[in-house]
Amino acid sequence: MTLPSHIRIGLLIGLSLCCLQCFAPSRPGPQASPAPQTSIQVSQVDAERIGKKIWQNEAAGTISGLTSWNKNEAFSSMGIGHFIWYPAGGRQTYEESFRPLMGFLVSRGVRLPTGLNPRSPCPWPNRSAFINASDSPKMRALRQMLSQTVGLQTEFIINRMHAALPKMLRAVSPADQQRIEANFYAMSETANGLYALIDYVNFKGEGVNPKERYKGQGWGMLQVLQGMQGRPTDQAATREYAASAKRVLGRRIANAPKKESQWRAGWFKRCDSYAQPW
Repeated sequence: MTLPSHIRIGLLIGLSLCCLQCFAPSRPGPQASPAPQTSIQVSQVDAERIGKKIWQNEAAGTISGLTSWNKNEAFSSMGIGHFIWYPAGGRQTYEESFRPLMGFLVSRGVRLPTGLNPRSPCPWPNRSAFINASDSPKMRALRQMLSQTVGLQTEFIINRMHAALPKMLRAVSPADQQRIEANFYAMSETANGLYALIDYVNFKGEGVNPKERYKGQGWGMLQVLQGMQGRPTDQAATREYAASAKRVLGRRIANAPKKESQWRAGWFKRCDSYAQPW
């Protein structure tokens, strides 16, 4: 997979996306801010590797895996990040991400398949209809579009990681802000730490959506950063992030209103990959 050069991004978190010169991430100062103005640089090499790993994690790196609908779920999962796409009238327990992705793609000049726009719900009302349409012209057109926009999908996920920090800081008390910010930037100092942040926010979200709770407890990146023990840095930070993620997901499984233990092994294996240096 070859990503376009624009994937070399520097993003001022909390400000609009703009092109910056390459420089290393700054560590947070002694006073945490809910709207940090620190840049994190994701190199083209790292972005390409991250995109491949996310595609492998979510869709086994296959073209067919770019359009799927898992058993016992009320939504389809699209693209390298298995972005959630609800049918019309579906109960939206989790944050939908495919329609925002379509809007991003359109903003970058991508033509969506005929009949779709960034406001379109999933045209198949349930998993059975989706599977029956797996070889339909509309589904083939979707897979073709998704296979041709892997670089832009990766950029969309990276942008979401950057935008997550101010959301998370607004969701916690001032006493917690500095620790959350410090853990976030500690993770950003290594390539596998950046991958862990980018992958997890795509995998389980920011953790700020009040709908994404079981028994009042969330499972997003905010909860993982909150659950990190001590003030680790470098590879110690990635190991503790991975351990915290497994604790958070284990708690989700325990609190789930329906059985989710079948996902434990795969989820934990994914978390273990965060602690593996590149």
